[in-house]
Amino acid sequence: MTSIEKKPLTKRFQSMALTGYIGLLILMPLWLFVLSPREGQSLEFMFTVYIVPLLLPLRGFIKDNPYTYAWANFIVLIYFLHGFTLLWIATDELVWVLLELLFASLMFIGCTYYAKHRGQELGLRIRKLKQDLADEKEAHENTDER
Repeated sequence: MTSIEKKPLTKRFQSMALTGYIGLLILMPLWLFVLSPREGQSLEFMFTVYIVPLLLPLRGFIKDNPYTYAWANFIVLIYFLHGFTLLWIATDELVWVLLELLFASLMFIGCTYYAKHRGQELGLRIRKLKQDLADEKEAHENTDER
């Protein structure tokens, strides 16, 4: 962990991200295995598709890595797709679907802005493609001169 103090806004976004994450981590297995088990789908399939992706960013969240918060948004898209699909076709599970969408939204917004603000606090920068191309061109020209 770093010794650079987090600003209150950064802490708020981290809390939002973790609330959404932990909410999904609790809701999905409870919903899919206990409250409304799916018929015709194996437990292994359900676990692999809906639970394992949530476990991937766990280590980075524990280590408080801003990059993990940024790429975790790709994972949360699975739950948006699942939630919006069920919102359309499974009106009998509306409460669980809305909870999934709420937690996914909290995680998405929290992760996005936590990564941004914490990255700025730590001085992390994503290099511009233009700079990368210029550096690559310079390196290539230097090897041609030899």
